[in-house]
Amino acid sequence: MCGVCGCGNTNGKATITKPGENALTIEAHQHHHGHEHGHEHHHHHGKSVLELEQDILRENQLAAAKNRGYFEAKNILAINFVSSPGSGKTTLLEETLKALKDEFPCYVIEGDQQTMHDANRIDALGIPVIQVNTGQGCHLESDMVYEAVKKLKPKENAFLFIENVGNLVCPSLFDLGESKRVVIISTTEGEDKPIKYPDIFHSADLCIINKMDLVPYLNISVEKIKEYALQVNHRLQFFETSCTTGAGLDAWLQWLREQIKQNA
Repeated sequence: MCGVCGCGNTNGKATITKPGENALTIEAHQHHHGHEHGHEHHHHHGKSVLELEQDILRENQLAAAKNRGYFEAKNILAINFVSSPGSGKTTLLEETLKALKDEFPCYVIEGDQQTMHDANRIDALGIPVIQVNTGQGCHLESDMVYEAVKKLKPKENAFLFIENVGNLVCPSLFDLGESKRVVIISTTEGEDKPIKYPDIFHSADLCIINKMDLVPYLNISVEKIKEYALQVNHRLQFFETSCTTGAGLDAWLQWLREQIKQNA
């Protein structure tokens, strides 16, 4: 059980799998399991729960710092995609990889509770990918990313795309060591998601408003989405995209190219 968000990992474990290979089981929250078990009988007291939360986040931050140092040393631009389920982030990732894979080495970590579906979609593009299944867990953590990166063995001057578990709450709490955090919201989700789930928008560097081709059929204001998002994070930059029509993708791809050059 995660003391921060209340989610649980099946038997305290997650699995990482490369398409065509056997799954590797890793301990979720492996750095602090002993602490959690040692205080299990106190979990109903506020103070002990707070101590557990602090311990989980502290250990995650240490592993995130290790990831970040590795990425910076190898000039790997690590992009953490966060969104609710169904925002279209896997399709956006596919279109991004098709455009960039002949220019830069690209690698992907897919996060889901179960299945290899998304990893298989990326593998079909010829991109090295690792699937992380979190069981009952609702977010990726930095130690899961560390184990996945060890299997991927990315080259220097590369992109690493991390597609987090679909969730607008818990991924905001867990730094993975990423270079940039990109929150994706689809036009079908309504205007008020940024103020209903402010932490994920506050922690993001960029907001992609996806499925723009559907706006004529929806009672929604894209400007209102931006207004609400800027209320919680005035630094946010926006891109409006449609993977169906291709609209806005060039601007998003140019942003990525500029970021990896600045990262060098």
